[in-house]
Amino acid sequence: MVKVFDAAQVPVTWDAFTLRNQNAEKEADLLYLDGMESAKANKVALKGPLTTEIGKGHRSINVLIRQKLDLYANVRPSRSIPGIFERYTGVDLVTIRENTEGEYSGKEHEVVPGVIENLKIISARACTRVSNYAFQYAKLYGRKKVTAFHKASVMKLGDGLFLRMCREAAEKYPEIVYEEKNVDTSCGLLAVNPGRFDVMVMPNLYGDIVSDLCAGLIGGLGLTASGNIGEDIALFEAVHGSAPDIAGKNKANPTALLLSAVMVALI
Repeated sequence: MVKVFDAAQVPVTWDAFTLRNQNAEKEADLLYLDGMESAKANKVALKGPLTTEIGKGHRSINVLIRQKLDLYANVRPSRSIPGIFERYTGVDLVTIRENTEGEYSGKEHEVVPGVIENLKIISARACTRVSNYAFQYAKLYGRKKVTAFHKASVMKLGDGLFLRMCREAAEKYPEIVYEEKNVDTSCGLLAVNPGRFDVMVMPNLYGDIVSDLCAGLIGGLGLTASGNIGEDIALFEAVHGSAPDIAGKNKANPTALLLSAVMVALI
């Protein structure tokens, strides 16, 4: 990505830092403080993929960074690229995901041996911010509809709060169509007819899953960009993971990170 920007003579000066994620004894050791301070000072950052161990080890560094910088909205566009993947054509979807709470709040513990409690945290503040951002985004980019994905039929209090905040946001934008859909039903509809949706806003876990589904509609995670938006800081990154098994083999697709860098000029 840096080579492409340099070849195109894009007027960007890189302030480069390394994030470490191995052999850390405590959470504070996971990040170089200079890198975080640089992101705060420059207001815009671009991050490469980081590896997080599955089922053990330290917390996800990606989640940690989003929480530390209060990057409350994750924006993941999925747009068809002509000639790349022709199973679906004309896909143009935007997933806007609450980025700091939900099942990814990191509040989990073992109650008794063999019983784990994972807390889903949803606050009115977080729901208000992400829903307002979804409608602001739709208005700014001329989108016609915002759909709130939820499972309020089961999680009546948590997802119910999310829907109330979405409805309040929708009232401010009468020119934009607003609808609510169960997340499981919506995944089936996306697979059958992606054109049925436009901008989609949802809690954290749903957004992680739905955005990967949308990536599959355009050819995979190697083509999908994302931006993490805060009050005055934005951090951009590819949706995919670090893929250490193909490191150095000239197989990794740079498109996702390149499009993430392009998003800097669009957000």
